[in-house]
Amino acid sequence: MPSLLPRLWYPIFLSPMLGVVTPKMVAGVSEGGGLGGLPLGGLSREKAHQLITETKKLTNKIFAVNLFTNAEPDLDKNQEAIDKMRIFISEILVQKKWAGNLDFEYHFYSYPDLIDLIIEEGVQAVSFTFGMLNEASVRKLKAHNISLIGTATCAEEARLIESSGADMIVAQGIEAGGHRATFVDGELPQIKLIPLLNEITKTVKIPVVAAGGIYDESTMNAAFQAGAKGVQIGSYFIPAKESLASDTYRKILKGSTENSTTLTKSFSGRWARGIKNEFIKMTEGMDVPDYPIQNILTREMRNLAKSHNDYEYTSLWAGQNAGFAKTGTTSQIMDELIHIYKTIKH
Repeated sequence: MPSLLPRLWYPIFLSPMLGVVTPKMVAGVSEGGGLGGLPLGGLSREKAHQLITETKKLTNKIFAVNLFTNAEPDLDKNQEAIDKMRIFISEILVQKKWAGNLDFEYHFYSYPDLIDLIIEEGVQAVSFTFGMLNEASVRKLKAHNISLIGTATCAEEARLIESSGADMIVAQGIEAGGHRATFVDGELPQIKLIPLLNEITKTVKIPVVAAGGIYDESTMNAAFQAGAKGVQIGSYFIPAKESLASDTYRKILKGSTENSTTLTKSFSGRWARGIKNEFIKMTEGMDVPDYPIQNILTREMRNLAKSHNDYEYTSLWAGQNAGFAKTGTTSQIMDELIHIYKTIKH
């Protein structure tokens, strides 16, 4: 299979941030010579098809689609936590005088349903997070020369991803915003990016891409010095003109510092880094249902909070260096990153 990196002008990847990244952003990064990342995690085949089609209309350059490969949760095991959380959120809605429907109906679209679509649409790269692709999916994608990019938060995960047949690994440092990619049992790995790169690059032979807190010459240079072959950028792109982020989200992000974020399961049931707010404080110590159950339970509250411009009750995913993000179009932000890359490499 032809290597992905030599097919890019610049080894700069757009993090596939669900709820933020749009086809226009994906196209902007890919047209600039990097790799746009289109988030499809947990989406229906119809929605995924729509987003891929939109992206292909905007660029004929290579881009990746991102899949969630998490295991299905045990509903029976979570039932008590579900019941308590529904009551808890209902009380918040009553207190806020927000009319909402909290009827819980569990449904999560599984990634294997998208594999044939990805092949049919001629997508050339697939990234995945929260686990690994199953053997059948790997076999089908590789038969069509599609590059596979896994996400790891520790060396053990990197070893497993490499052994599964992946072509590249994104090393996600603890500084990164949004959901943790962790999938091995045990304590959550909380390894900073540079030590993580040192560990993973000594463990695997396939190329490693750095993710977490990269925004300027010093952070990008440190990643390459530690053995990364590319960088994946997330929070720096959130304020982009084409982003789905609201004006309030952008403003809060710009005002954040390295101490503004925390790791929480409050909104989704899965560890993620976001800006601290009232709901995170209120749920501290509570038994939160597993992902994606909690994500479904909080959806109505999050949507209502956004509609009322009350960001104390919705997720604000952000990395530790998110406050350094700049406004502008995706292409302008990409140009800045390319300039930084050229400065480092020349």
